Amino acid sequence: MHDQSRDQSESHDHGHGASHGQSPSHDNGQSHGASQSHDASPSHDASPSHDASPSHDASPSHGASQSHDASPSHGASHGQSLSHDNGQSKGHGNSPGQSHDDHAEDQHDERLRRWRLALGGASGGEGTGHSLTGADVSIDAALGALYDSGEGTGSQRGAGLGASAPRVARWLGDIRQYFPSTVVQVMQADAIERLDLTRLLLEPEMLDAVEPDVHLVGTLLSLNRVMPDKSKRAARKVVAKVVTELERRIAQPTRTALAGALNRAARINRPRHHDIDWNRTIRANLKHYQAEHRTIVPERLVGYGRRAQSVQRDVVLCVDQSGSMAASVVYSGVFAAVLASMRSLKTSLVVFDTAVVDLTDQLADPVDVLFGTQLGGGTDINRAIAYGQQLITRPRDTIFVLISDLYEGGVREEMLRRVAAMTSAGVQVIALLALSDEGAPDYDHENAAALAALGVPAFACTPDVFPDLMAAAIERRDLRGVIERAKA
Repeated sequence: MHDQSRDQSESHDHGHGASHGQSPSHDNGQSHGASQSHDASPSHDASPSHDASPSHDASPSHGASQSHDASPSHGASHGQSLSHDNGQSKGHGNSPGQSHDDHAEDQHDERLRRWRLALGGASGGEGTGHSLTGADVSIDAALGALYDSGEGTGSQRGAGLGASAPRVARWLGDIRQYFPSTVVQVMQADAIERLDLTRLLLEPEMLDAVEPDVHLVGTLLSLNRVMPDKSKRAARKVVAKVVTELERRIAQPTRTALAGALNRAARINRPRHHDIDWNRTIRANLKHYQAEHRTIVPERLVGYGRRAQSVQRDVVLCVDQSGSMAASVVYSGVFAAVLASMRSLKTSLVVFDTAVVDLTDQLADPVDVLFGTQLGGGTDINRAIAYGQQLITRPRDTIFVLISDLYEGGVREEMLRRVAAMTSAGVQVIALLALSDEGAPDYDHENAAALAALGVPAFACTPDVFPDLMAAAIERRDLRGVIERAKA
């Protein structure tokens, strides 16, 4: 591997050592200084934005950008010297200037520092030759408590978090100090999975220390039934904070998209001049085009309706609350509350596992909605659809949204017959494999294909696309454009 570097330049004959003990000053500094094309300039060296950030220390593979790893002079193992990027070594007279040399050395030290944090290990530097000082020691300890010494929950961890709630709470405070919130959320999720810290979330001091996000809310909801009252009060604060952020993100775009769709859907044939929908009017009267006058004589005007105070569409959200659908349950609850706030829509929310729970009467408060769910358990989609059918009183004005991974624990044939009956009656049925930012989960491909054969699209939808999907459904537009956008 090191021989490849000699192919690039004759000045690389000495190569780079692969031993742990090779120091930065062992680089072929004179060759670097003599070759103008390979001098280590700031634009060539890996800047902190290219090097491994501590926020990616969970895996050595995140330690350096791919452009640097691909260099023939980079060692394949972390035991090899990482000093080759620092082209000039102190003591050689061929450096352009002291300031350049100092800058290159600083970059090299920063690179080794980041590799050391990424690789973890003993105080000797785990082959990098770099020893940590100051705040880096605390950062390394926070990372080591989670990622050092073994995988999974059964390992003996010398510097681990253990099962102490106060210790974990202090650790959560440390990582919030050292890393941005997006990285904190990833580390929290890793800690819950790797160290089996789920039960510690029942401790109020733990809930006060965590960084709230959708995944944490899903975990808390799965513990809802076993939480003591004191912990549940703290958990509600966490859930309420996440719900507030989600509402800020999705509420206004949803109301705007759906209000426009509802107005356009309420067409009238004798509109006032300022209510005329000119695009639809022209399309409706193309057969009356007068070629000699190069104009259209409209015989029928199509206008926007203004029946905002009356219910124009019924929406039934039927949400699978099995464990794999946690993020979708959170987003569905918030979206249902937003839809319920619109007077032109009649919104119902049903959640199910092997039992069915109607949460429609709690839609005024999405936090109550979420705490009304119970994540986990089996799945009986047929039973849930059967209940949803009872809520449909105006088939041609109803949109039925099934949010599920489609793994059916009930009677599959009966489920498909019920869906076919709804579509035949004029109900718009849509199957969402997920309503989250996580993409499509593992799902039952056979059931998805069977629904597609019935004219029911089955796809994963992000929260940003959902308002446009509902707007298209309200106007009874072709959903293929929205589906393609959701898959992009």
